[in-house]
Amino acid sequence: MSKILDQIKSNAVPMGVLRSAARGALPVPPGEMLEVMVYLTQNPVFAQEARMTLASWDVLATVEVVSDRAAPPEVLGYYWTESNRRSALMPALIENTAISENLLIEAAATGRREIVSLLLSSPRARSSEAVVAALCTNPTLTPEELKELQRAEEPAPPAPVEVPTANEDEVAAALHAWHHAHADEIAAEEGKPFELVGSNEDGEKGSDAVPPGNAPEPAVDVSATLAVTALGAAPRLKPVKVDPQNQSLLQRIGKMNAAERVKAAFNGNRDERMILIRDGAKVVQNAVLASPKLTEPEVESYASARNVSENVLREIARSRRFMKNYNVGRNLVHNPKCPLDISLSLVRNLMVYDLKSLRHSKEIPDTIRRLASELYREKTGPTKEVKRK
Repeated sequence: MSKILDQIKSNAVPMGVLRSAARGALPVPPGEMLEVMVYLTQNPVFAQEARMTLASWDVLATVEVVSDRAAPPEVLGYYWTESNRRSALMPALIENTAISENLLIEAAATGRREIVSLLLSSPRARSSEAVVAALCTNPTLTPEELKELQRAEEPAPPAPVEVPTANEDEVAAALHAWHHAHADEIAAEEGKPFELVGSNEDGEKGSDAVPPGNAPEPAVDVSATLAVTALGAAPRLKPVKVDPQNQSLLQRIGKMNAAERVKAAFNGNRDERMILIRDGAKVVQNAVLASPKLTEPEVESYASARNVSENVLREIARSRRFMKNYNVGRNLVHNPKCPLDISLSLVRNLMVYDLKSLRHSKEIPDTIRRLASELYREKTGPTKEVKRK
């Protein structure tokens, strides 16, 4: 902080000096002068004059100041605030890492067309996946720009949990070890009928017993049931016609005993895992989550699904392997079926854009909505990097 600003804050300078400061007429470096004028925008006498001076201050001198990572946070925050923005300064502010990524994300999602155009041309903004994702939701984005952003994101799809070259021997070894460790749980499920837990339709709870050898037609298309959007929205279950292939798959699983279903959870394909994750036996659910063939997109869909048991959501939240994926944690918090204690711990890890959407969600508990609002205000309010108006 400059000495002159210290004196102004201490009321140790005459009114004439304050008037000169509001006009930018003090013999101090540009950075100090801007800092003084920003401070005077809160002064009841000289605020208006200080704002007018800041709005017309020499562009080149101001750009040099706001490009500096060590620039006064109050100056950066002043010019970043929407009501004080100057078009000529925004490119320098966007590239300055003292402006946090959270502020870029918020501007990308809700900013006007002018700042969207600047972000689209910014190397820093385009290199941030979170900022690009927020830009894709901005209503001022043109269809052509949206397609261009989506094409730019395509080369980096989520990597699967399993190693693509994993062979059957490795899967068999994992199954043997897991079967041995959970032998008592598997034995306890022997003789019990296969049950498909969860909701058959949106809002309808319950479980469907499937006696071995007599499996009824499933009420939903299994592939559609757990399909989720790229943003992790929870799926809505609707009755649809089931093709014969899925019907026979459910019948085949209904004929299996617990040990066979555990084996299918490890060795099966994606469609089989989608059914078995809803198995009424926890040991089968856990076997799906332990399968080396399970991929990250599948885990993301399970975290969003409203027709899986609480055990599945808790097991996902306990796994360090799964929770390394930001989308998994975000989907759990957005899932209204997620246990409250898990949501409370995970919501603190969300980025500001996701916190903003949670504030207005009518599906999550009030406790989570209130906490998301508090965290959103904290992350977008005054910080050590930039103090926003």
